[in-house]
Amino acid sequence: MVVAYTIQIDQHDPLLIHHFDHPSQSLVSTPLNGDNFGSWRRAIVIALESENKMGFVDGLIPKPTDSTKLSLWKRNDSIVRSWLLNSVNKDIVTSVIYSSTATILWEDLNSRYRQQNGPRVFQLKKEIFSCNQGLMSVSHYFAKIKSLWEELSDFQPPHSCTCAGVKPLLEYLHFECVMSFLMGLNENYSHISGQILLRDPIPSISRVFSLMVQE
Repeated sequence: MVVAYTIQIDQHDPLLIHHFDHPSQSLVSTPLNGDNFGSWRRAIVIALESENKMGFVDGLIPKPTDSTKLSLWKRNDSIVRSWLLNSVNKDIVTSVIYSSTATILWEDLNSRYRQQNGPRVFQLKKEIFSCNQGLMSVSHYFAKIKSLWEELSDFQPPHSCTCAGVKPLLEYLHFECVMSFLMGLNENYSHISGQILLRDPIPSISRVFSLMVQE
């Protein structure tokens, strides 16, 4: 006699598999090609967090010892691995397809492509330094320099400390971002730029952009 049983899964449990969690789907519109790891990684993290599956790649959802949940964990892990494989170029797929878990696959890609941090950080800072509005609209220029800053910030180690000492560092990074944006604007924005520089504290980068658009 075979006894059937079901596992009750809370709707917020990452082990829950929805009907739309299909293994053939890709998580990003632009696959990893080796040169776009920073932006690709960021897009993957956002997608996995929205699916409540990030724990399968960062190791926060380890393989359970409970046999009743082990099969479900394996299904989830296989789905996440499929998503990652569908989100990289074919020439990269062949080198990670035999990864036994999503965490191993993820760590392989990270160790392989994040080791190029030095050259990429150098290139990003060089692009930020030389970035200026030129013939671009303010909106286009803002989007370009903001994307450079955000990719650069992704290379910084996470701040595990929540003490007050971190606040000045974050404020200084914000200050640098605003300064680089203002420095690259065309001369006809110099008046409003001067007014912004006199403010204390300096407005957020989004607020600065809003003021420029209104000018």
